[in-house]
Amino acid sequence: MDNFFNNVKLLDIIIKWKYHLLAVIVAAIMLSVLFSSPIFITPLYKSYAVVYPSNISPYSTENETEQMMQMLGSRDIRDSVIHKFNLPKHWGIDSTYQYFMSTMVWYWEQRVRIGKTPNEAVEIEVLDPDPQTACDMASAIIDFYNMKVRTLHKEKFGEVVDNYGFIMTKKQQYMDSLSKQAVELGTKYGILEYEGQTREVMRAYFSNKGSSEVQKYKRNLEEHGGEIMKLGEMMRSESEALATLKLDADRALLDFHRKYTHANVLSKPFPADKKSFPVRWLIVAMSTIAALFLALIVAGIIENRKQNALNAAVKR
Repeated sequence: MDNFFNNVKLLDIIIKWKYHLLAVIVAAIMLSVLFSSPIFITPLYKSYAVVYPSNISPYSTENETEQMMQMLGSRDIRDSVIHKFNLPKHWGIDSTYQYFMSTMVWYWEQRVRIGKTPNEAVEIEVLDPDPQTACDMASAIIDFYNMKVRTLHKEKFGEVVDNYGFIMTKKQQYMDSLSKQAVELGTKYGILEYEGQTREVMRAYFSNKGSSEVQKYKRNLEEHGGEIMKLGEMMRSESEALATLKLDADRALLDFHRKYTHANVLSKPFPADKKSFPVRWLIVAMSTIAALFLALIVAGIIENRKQNALNAAVKR
């Protein structure tokens, strides 16, 4: 290349080979226009949506936007969209092909892009030969994202509800056993409420000079009063704990049955009225420049060889 530029002036080459170069330019333009036409390259229309995450909590050190991107890029959502729109048929991919799944994934990655904007929003871009399908696919991705988050929440809060149900059942069984003991004490010894009965028995004891009936109640209170007091305290404590658990269980049940949306859509997808790919003018321009550059190199090499041959003949 250094030899070429040292021995042959570029302007001289252009002037001498102008018709050849013009023919190359025309041919490059015509061929690039032809090969960038829909006959060879399927035009693709772009539809996009901009969304913010909502009503979600990050699982680790990731933020809500990163979590949303992870879910949007999940296999579940991809397969759901592929199935809903029958994309193998729509994109012309043979399902019996040996590398069918790899081909589908490649097409998906080329035509569906999920990225983060500078303002921490998520942008979903879909390219498709049909502008309406591109729009519908972008909307479906958002819908399947909402469904996936709801499913994950149901699984998580379902476990919480089950755990609360188990603990509350055990607590209730324990409360029932305490109540049963209290009823047995009341039935057997006539002790229903320790403090009130103690006052009445003592009043009767001093006023009735310790009758046999009063003596009996006094003895029962002395022997089993502490037990009934202990049972009462335990029942009050368990009742308070059960009430607190019930509030938490109701909150978990509310979370389990909630039907929130988990994506705030800032820009809704719409069918494009102009194709996004291929950019024909760019293809034509790049092809023409490349062809012209190659033609100049070839012409320069030819001129350089002619010059070298002429110099050798003069020397002889």
